[in-house]
Formats: sequence, structure tokens, C-alpha cells
Amino acid sequence: MGDPKYPRRMWRKPKRPLNYELKMEELKTLGTFGLRSKRELWKAHTELSRVRHQARSLLALRQEVRLEKEPILMKSLSRIGLVSNESTLDDVLNLQVNDLLSRRLQTIVSRKFGFKTPYQARQAVIHGHIMIGDRKINIPSYVVTLEEEKNIHFSPESKIPSMLESVKPESKPEINVAETAESESETKE
Repeated sequence: MGDPKYPRRMWRKPKRPLNYELKMEELKTLGTFGLRSKRELWKAHTELSRVRHQARSLLALRQEVRLEKEPILMKSLSRIGLVSNESTLDDVLNLQVNDLLSRRLQTIVSRKFGFKTPYQARQAVIHGHIMIGDRKINIPSYVVTLEEEKNIHFSPESKIPSMLESVKPESKPEINVAETAESESETKE
């Protein structure tokens, strides 16, 4: 039992923080998913580490105990969309941090509504423009389940959908590459 004023830390720093390749990979991931700081990335790494540790400990158990406890872990992971229903513990051990980060509300909103950057999607979530069902969710790191993913929409008082429609580029007519090459060769002659 601990002091409720000082909760347990939810993340761990990397073991080698001055590794150049690791730093560049972290920065690329930060930009891809629109994370605010490396601490959010470290939280995802820690959560993935916890899930993989559970899978390794299940593999070490006897077969009858494992058959009892394995479906609980697999059901919870398939509910949030990290693994499919018929996957095994080896699939859980092969999970990457990008799989977990792609299930965040910020990432799903960015993909679904076509924001230019994930940071715009993050701002829309934080300012209360996004709803899941009838609840406003203003936490960008909220892990969306597969059932909730269908119910993500803008709040009724939000003006963002009209702004996205006005900014959306006009669809350009398709250009036939063969016709373009022929017309260029005719103009050169």
C-alpha cells in the first residue's frame, strides 16, 4: 500500500537514453502519432511490456492452468483490436508499440476524419469536439475498443466538420499517363 498522493509511476525510461538510433526512432514515432512528449511513448512501451510479460508468464504455466487463463488475456486484447480472435500468445509477443499507439483515440480520429496532422486531431479531442456514442471524450490517449470505433463522431455544437469540408481540396480529374506522354512528344516535335 502506498500513499495515494504519490501514485506509482506509469512509465519507465529507456535503459540507454543516449543511443542515437533509439532517439531518432522515438522522434519519428512522436511525429507519426502526434504525441506530446516522449513520456507518452514510454507509457505505451511500459504497457506493451506489461502485456508481453503476462503472455510469457502464461507460456510458463502448466497446460491445464494455461488453458484456463489464456482466454482472459486474449479476449481483452482482441476487444481493443490489438490481436484477432484466433491469434495465439506468439502473436501477443510479436506486438509492437505502433500497434498500441494506433488504437489511441487521437490516431483513430486523425485517420477517420482526415485531419492534416495528428496534432490537429489531438487538439480536437482535447477541446471536446469528439464524442464516442453519447459521451464526450477529451483524453487523446484513450484506448478505443472495436465496438466504440464505429460510434466516434463530432459533437453537435462542433464547427470542425464544416471547416474540414471547406478546406478539403477539390477532387482533381484523373490524368491518363499515356495521353500525357503522347501530348508532350507531339509538342516537342
